[in-house]
Amino acid sequence: MPGGGTAAESAASGSGRAGGEAAGASRAEALAAGAGPADADAGAARVSGETAAEPGDATGAPAAGADAAEADAGPARVSGGTAAASGSARAGGEAAGASAAGAPGAGAAGAGAASTSAEVPGAEVGRASTRASGAGGEGDERAVRSVTAAAADADVRAARTVATPGVGWAPPDMGAPATFVLLRHGETPLTPQKRFSGSGGSDPSLSDIGREQAARVAEFLARRGTVQAVVASPLARTRETARIVAARLGLEVAVEDGLRETDFGAWEGLTFGEVRERHPDDLDAWLSSPDAEPTGGGESFAATADRIAATRDKLTAAYAGRTVLLVTHVTPIKTFVRLALGAPPEALFRMELSAASLSAVAYYADGNASVRLFNETSHLR
Repeated sequence: MPGGGTAAESAASGSGRAGGEAAGASRAEALAAGAGPADADAGAARVSGETAAEPGDATGAPAAGADAAEADAGPARVSGGTAAASGSARAGGEAAGASAAGAPGAGAAGAGAASTSAEVPGAEVGRASTRASGAGGEGDERAVRSVTAAAADADVRAARTVATPGVGWAPPDMGAPATFVLLRHGETPLTPQKRFSGSGGSDPSLSDIGREQAARVAEFLARRGTVQAVVASPLARTRETARIVAARLGLEVAVEDGLRETDFGAWEGLTFGEVRERHPDDLDAWLSSPDAEPTGGGESFAATADRIAATRDKLTAAYAGRTVLLVTHVTPIKTFVRLALGAPPEALFRMELSAASLSAVAYYADGNASVRLFNETSHLR
């Protein structure tokens, strides 16, 4: 979706949804925490209220992708604020492992590993590098290499903890969860223009920047070795992203129609400003209600949520106990996260999602879920 409308525009719609620095805040996949590059697609609403969410990859508001440099706003900590899908607001850990008591297995161990890998190793590398540059001695150089290797090891261990949590509130016989690693496709030519780009438009392929982003994701995931299957939306940009990643991982790509982006009807290919000019009443209604459809018979966010819930149930059954990479779009990923948290529909306007970013949700046998990662982009730096 595109991005960048004003807060006044959002308020005029009656939605009052000035989203979080376009939506987002997340910690590394219990890996090195990082904020995304300025490659983000589609802008979303800023927490400061300066801008309201605009369409993004499904270029826009709720489905809003990150406003270019805004995605770099840094991985806000889920710290004490991640409620597991059970809807409980019980504080989770600081990082991807944060989870509510009702989300078994997603507990403290994952959070601890995340915090350690994301903060300590990186800090130690920095300190060791400083010592080496000051002393210039061979011993200090060895220390830098040693600490760097230790940081890399911790990073991989943390990634595996997030992908296959083994300690938490779940009974020991609960089994491993189905873990969805949610990858937003790489940038397309419409991304920097912040135009609505859903499932009813021109179906653009990746740009050269988008292909480079996909290659970086592939290397990132290959180093961690946790993905066991790859499933993609049928749209060109997701299938191309998935092929690049799957080739590096030595896996095949399965296509799932339920992962497609929202259909933005007559708004496809337009910027948020153009929609505001041409269809102001329809836009206001859309920003105010998840049941409102874009002009021309597009898909409402309520309909998208029903589709994603059905797709989630289908895929959790098919991939029980496994870690699967779902290559999809802004609205589906935000909807997976929203449903896991038990958050209201307007939460879509309060999440920022960058192009080629990674998020993760674990689903347990008792029906609970835990958001373990959101908008991770350190691999793009």
